[in-house]
Amino acid sequence: MGTGKSVTGRALAERLGREFVDMDTLVEEREARPIPKIFADSGEPYFRDLERKLAQELAARKNLVIAPGGGIVLNPDNVRDFSATGFVFCLRATPEMILRRVETDSNRPLLQVEDRLGRIRDLLGRRQPLYDAIPLQIETDNKTAGQVADEILAHFR
Repeated sequence: MGTGKSVTGRALAERLGREFVDMDTLVEEREARPIPKIFADSGEPYFRDLERKLAQELAARKNLVIAPGGGIVLNPDNVRDFSATGFVFCLRATPEMILRRVETDSNRPLLQVEDRLGRIRDLLGRRQPLYDAIPLQIETDNKTAGQVADEILAHFR
């Protein structure tokens, strides 16, 4: 969350002439409700199941640039499926940068707490081994989406 997946994904898709898919947006469209409402009404396990099914669907398609949600790594099968059919990059940012990027975004159900920075640190800490398992890592602090997209393209070449 807040590492720049969506904005970088759009920039990368434009450079590659490929279709861009934001998984969270697609889930919201298909469910006809925002993610915080999905979490509140149906729970996180329900959301993760939707996310898993969508990951399987998208991994089977070609020529996409996909921005998953930050929790996509919670199910290792998601990363495995995406890695089998394409390149997977982990975008990284410091907790402070993440907070700056998302502090006005009320569409973050996992950050509806008083200590948002503490929550970000907690989430990153628990997920870090899963993120670290992704071989291609790109730091996004103080970079534009275009700069990050260019770094990703450099890996393709």
